[in-house]
Amino acid sequence: MNKLDTKTRAQILHMLVEGTSMRAVSRMTGVSINTVTKLLIDAGKVCISHHSRTVQNVTSKRVQCDEIWSFNYAKQKNVKAAKAAPAWAGDVWTWTAIDADTKLMISYMVGDRSAQAASEFMHDVAYRLANRVQLTSDGHAAYLIGVESGFGSDVDFAQLVKIYGTAPQGPQTRYSPAEVIAAEKKPIMGSPDPAHISTSYVERSNLSIRMGNRRFTRLTNAFSKKIDHHVFMLALYFTFYNFCRIHKTLRVTPAMAAGIDSTVHDMDWIVGMIDAVAAKPVRPLRYKQPTAIDTGDFVNTGVSLDMADSRKPRG
Repeated sequence: MNKLDTKTRAQILHMLVEGTSMRAVSRMTGVSINTVTKLLIDAGKVCISHHSRTVQNVTSKRVQCDEIWSFNYAKQKNVKAAKAAPAWAGDVWTWTAIDADTKLMISYMVGDRSAQAASEFMHDVAYRLANRVQLTSDGHAAYLIGVESGFGSDVDFAQLVKIYGTAPQGPQTRYSPAEVIAAEKKPIMGSPDPAHISTSYVERSNLSIRMGNRRFTRLTNAFSKKIDHHVFMLALYFTFYNFCRIHKTLRVTPAMAAGIDSTVHDMDWIVGMIDAVAAKPVRPLRYKQPTAIDTGDFVNTGVSLDMADSRKPRG
């Protein structure tokens, strides 16, 4: 079975989480795009499994939540005109919850921006926490339903509602966001500390996500064409972020700072997880030289099927 060596596969995965497109990875490494895609799928699956198993019972004080936009196959406004658009074509939102102290990405989910998605996401966040926390989100109304559904009353929840000015006009500023002219801290549930009602860390995390995932880069053709690949890439990125990359301020990985791991891992470790779950090749226990009857080559040997059956030993 042909398989790339560990060093090459680790290099490919590292390039992907540093914001290199899959086509560029294929060109620079001399590996086919299909091989890069297959490696991403394998890595994404083991990373999803590892995050699910290990990021549990997290002790935290403050958690910040946000959603980051991207799209799959086509932008939402272009889906109707797109040819053979799949079911998940259009806007895709990645929900994230980060610990404000350890910078651990506690939970993430890919979906739409609905109240149902918020509820599913908050159930997962609550499941991974070991204690009551102060939770801060932006002013998105879906959080009001989601937090109550996921946490009940066992949370100190507040929203940071930003007030924007008039959006810039003209072609030179069409991609510039509107200026934030005010931010209102709104306690929603429990007793949140006003000094820690903030979304600064999760918004900084959004920048890291865009820089580390080429498919999040605006104004390129590197966007996701399949929603599964989008999910697998995010799973790879967040595992790398939590367990492999040393945080510049903390000087350890977020997983180490949170006490759920004690080692700085590398991409060889992720490749090792892929190999650990890979299906073993099925080989016969014994080999023998095939005969004409074994191969069914009755025409060349002049032996009919009835004659072959009659020559088999009986009893």
